[in-house]
Amino acid sequence: MIQAREYFQLTKPRVVALLVFCAVIGMFLAVPGIPPWRALVFGTLGIWLASGSAAAFNHLIDERIDKLMARTARRPLATGKLKARQVLVFAIIIGIVSMVVLATQVNVLTAWLTFGGLIGYALVYTAYLKRATPQNIVIGGLAGAIPPVLGWTAVTGALHPFALQLCLIIFVWTPPHFWALAIFRRDDYARAQIPMLPVTHGVRYTRWQILLYTILLVMVSLLPSITGYSGLIYFGGALVLGIGFLYYAIRLMNPPDEYFAMRTFKYSIIYLMALFAFLLADHWLMSPMLHGNAVRIS
Repeated sequence: MIQAREYFQLTKPRVVALLVFCAVIGMFLAVPGIPPWRALVFGTLGIWLASGSAAAFNHLIDERIDKLMARTARRPLATGKLKARQVLVFAIIIGIVSMVVLATQVNVLTAWLTFGGLIGYALVYTAYLKRATPQNIVIGGLAGAIPPVLGWTAVTGALHPFALQLCLIIFVWTPPHFWALAIFRRDDYARAQIPMLPVTHGVRYTRWQILLYTILLVMVSLLPSITGYSGLIYFGGALVLGIGFLYYAIRLMNPPDEYFAMRTFKYSIIYLMALFAFLLADHWLMSPMLHGNAVRIS
């Protein structure tokens, strides 16, 4: 029972829950009503397993630095509760199962896109970018931004410009979200020799980057309404949430205390969840036919 809990922790359940939430919203946005049960059930399962596999690979690759950082020192591999071999086998098995589920029960396009996201996070970001450049989270953010696209293709078997807009929103949201945490945990990253932006360029520079990306995020978040995919419910919600994020970003320039960066990080999570909830509310109440003509991928 204890080891089951440790294996579950390998999947980073809180992080993966947010990713799967965005994917499920993508499924509901893809059709006027309730998505087909097979796509909803097996699509969610496959995406969750693939995300958990990527997270487990992250634990494996980051074992050394996890032991040095207070935020990650209690992870199962860092504490020795699980061995590297166990983590590797677990990551491979659930990764393979996810691909089988998606390819056989959902569609091949979703399986390939999910596999690309897994490789992007586990290998491109974790194994290379994270240690190579302070822009790691910007470049590697695409892997974490893909869940709405996966949800959409799970239901329709096709790509669509609206799904790509949702991907863009998460892509732009990722830097201010993660850099706020990096400011709070900068000593950890410095000790682990990870070139996060607050370590390489300083806290003040990072605060400016958070503010600039937040301004860009507010503009990008309005695209669904500007392009006609969403209505007034989403527009109003996105505007209010964006003003809230701007408040945190501006206040972070001269924070009242050291913990304010962490409060900004926590708000960013609430922001994304609420933003996608407004999308779903708008879809059901004001825009019953958002998906239009999808671009089929042969």
